[in-house]
Amino acid sequence: MTPEFSFSITTTRFDEDYSPSESTRATTNFANLARGEDRRQNLRTALSIIHRRFNELASWDNPDRDRYVLELDIVSGGLHFTTGGREQEFPLLEVLDIQIIDRQTGKRHPGIVGNNFSSFVRDFDFSVRLPAANEAATEFTVPDDFGDLHGKLFQHFLDSAAYRERFQTAPVICISVSTSKSYRRTEHHHPILGFEYQQDDYSLTDDYFAKMGLQVRYFMPPGSVAPLAFYHRGDLLGDYSDLALIGTISTMETFQKIYRPEIYNANTAAGEIYWPTLDRHDFSEMPVTYDRVERNQLGIRQGKFTEKFFVNPHREMLEQWASDRPVPVA
Repeated sequence: MTPEFSFSITTTRFDEDYSPSESTRATTNFANLARGEDRRQNLRTALSIIHRRFNELASWDNPDRDRYVLELDIVSGGLHFTTGGREQEFPLLEVLDIQIIDRQTGKRHPGIVGNNFSSFVRDFDFSVRLPAANEAATEFTVPDDFGDLHGKLFQHFLDSAAYRERFQTAPVICISVSTSKSYRRTEHHHPILGFEYQQDDYSLTDDYFAKMGLQVRYFMPPGSVAPLAFYHRGDLLGDYSDLALIGTISTMETFQKIYRPEIYNANTAAGEIYWPTLDRHDFSEMPVTYDRVERNQLGIRQGKFTEKFFVNPHREMLEQWASDRPVPVA
């Protein structure tokens, strides 16, 4: 018998006083900033850069570049189900919700939910399952059902009453472009998102997000030096206001400048044909403490945590549930 899944949503304000909860992945962008003795300065610096970038992009009727302030909330989605007569709970995912405050009028504008995306099950897929599948392989291989469970859980969450009662629009996840692909600038230019780029082929991440019901477009916003990947369920250009799009750009570009400065804080902007690389030396360091090696190690630990406490104890039930629900194509 397959389970009935339900979901709960809690929120935590992301500000300079933020401290990660025990159920938060240590490698997620906001949690990683809030670790160590420099945590408060890290958070203060990142938030300052976000606000400055927002006002730079929202420049109309904003001569002093200080009209808008963002409120960022971490949205935690919990998964609940019953198996063997016992109620079970697992921290399914975390995203960011953005609210935009106009200090001139006092009005609040909704931003986009999503932005950052954090998932223990994704850690299991990429840090445990995929390496295991390639341990003895002669060439890189991806299991046929790779990402099926994660994708269906994500879509089930978006279709749940918990999500629909809280959010009016579909999420947009904004992350770095893939270093394994090249990108070509098109003639299409959006006033907020900037020039659109197209990739030479879909990456493993693109395919993974497609199983989550999300399609991808790449844009390099004005003043940026590299395109960002925007994964969306609805109409990226039609479903969101200009201010909402700016909120996502300013927030996620800041995170990427911290975590991938070789790409997003490079001293030379992407040209017509762009191949992102982490081997670049022509970039500026960000004034934020961050240990990328430790982050990769923590990703493996988090994947094994998911395997031990979620996948292995409920493997048969989860595989049955996943196989009974078709995977929509983005």
